[in-house]
Amino acid sequence: MPELPEVETIRIGLEPRLIGQTITSVEILHSKTLTLEQVSSSIIGHKITGLGRQAKILIIELSNHLSLLVHLKMTGQMVLVEASGQRLAGGHPTKSMAAELPDGSTRIIFGFASGDCLFFNDQRKFGWIQIVPTAEISSHNFISRLGPEPLGTDFTLPSFKAALKRHPKSPIKAVILDQSTVAGIGNIYADEALHLAKIHPATKAGNLTPAQIKRLFEAIKTIIASGIEHGGTSFAHYVNALGGKGDYLDHARVFRRTGQPCPVCATTIIKIRVAGRGTHVCPKCQKAPKV
Repeated sequence: MPELPEVETIRIGLEPRLIGQTITSVEILHSKTLTLEQVSSSIIGHKITGLGRQAKILIIELSNHLSLLVHLKMTGQMVLVEASGQRLAGGHPTKSMAAELPDGSTRIIFGFASGDCLFFNDQRKFGWIQIVPTAEISSHNFISRLGPEPLGTDFTLPSFKAALKRHPKSPIKAVILDQSTVAGIGNIYADEALHLAKIHPATKAGNLTPAQIKRLFEAIKTIIASGIEHGGTSFAHYVNALGGKGDYLDHARVFRRTGQPCPVCATTIIKIRVAGRGTHVCPKCQKAPKV
């Protein structure tokens, strides 16, 4: 599943190419993603006025005060094929990004007056698009449960401390993966932030010292900002909306670096399981909690 930096990279890449485009057609090839009943005349014929993001959700705002909420889930793609033939893609990297479209993974095709087409592809069919009034986005059943954005003004040290207090017996990795604690963090950036903060992922949230909580708070902001700066990750899952691969993993501290030296102390990085997830740690920098 893409994390915040990946979705933000897609938003940045598509924004200048979609804003101002008028939707002239919507072809639905898989009704689970979006049903025909949801596509009314109030959508077709209206312009895209903005591209936003909430956590891992891409938001396409329309001129009639409706918005499309797009969740790529595990294998979703957004592929913009311009009338000129230029192609911009973001999401799970498969041959569909460069193949003739539509293909077997295509779920929805948005046509524009310019002749451009936006394809929503999803091999595993877990992704979804929903149409909601723009004014009601904050009360949407998914978005309303989200915690603050890690780079937003609502993400403060006091609010972070309060969120941790709600789960004192849970491993800190599980707590920061919980989207109600802070929005947009997944397995990659959780491992990275915990390493930067020098906290073992299995440490109970209630056992963290004030100094550790502050370090983790700052580390989350630093790691997410770095992920955006470097275009997100790509490895086997995501490429960015400019058609190139994100290079964050070239700068990763521990994630997918099992057996390699820690960039801080040169101790060999190991992989364990915490909260049911593969987890990368430095045994020296991140001391395991006492049982």
